[in-house]
Amino acid sequence: MGDDGGTTGGRVIVITGAMAAGKSTVAELLASRLRSSVHIRGDVFRKMVVNGRADMTPQPTKEALGQLQLRYELAAHTADRFADQGFDAIVQDVIIGPDLAGFIEQIKTPRRYLVVLSPTVSALELREAQRAKDGYHSFSPGQLDELLRRETARIGYWLDSSAQTPEETVTDILEHLEQAAV
Repeated sequence: MGDDGGTTGGRVIVITGAMAAGKSTVAELLASRLRSSVHIRGDVFRKMVVNGRADMTPQPTKEALGQLQLRYELAAHTADRFADQGFDAIVQDVIIGPDLAGFIEQIKTPRRYLVVLSPTVSALELREAQRAKDGYHSFSPGQLDELLRRETARIGYWLDSSAQTPEETVTDILEHLEQAAV
């Protein structure tokens, strides 16, 4: 199936980028290529809120920011727990701007990796137009790309996947995983 990391403890591999960057597809394909793996979708924690959810907007409320931080804490903790049990935990979420470095610090697993998918704005716009879900209800692809490129720490492995298929992106990630170590 793929690489298992070589030891009994698992790894945490974070896949982030703007909406429509291909995070969900790439994370699922990556998880399927690893022997013991889980795919942790950060958005699942947001969707768990039945009443009182405060969604992120370009001008977020205090409640929205608090819920976003809770979502990140839950994702990091969940990944660590799976890694403790020997799984490679693939965490996929929009974690950009000043939040990224803090999110990585929350992960306690020693073998942790970060991949930032950074396709061009035109690729994001094309992918957004082709998807069934509307990820950009509050943000434009350009706004999130700007936040990604100007305010996000340059850590991990940054990958312009604009011209790659999801399968090629996963192969690229596996070939450059050590560059993604954080």
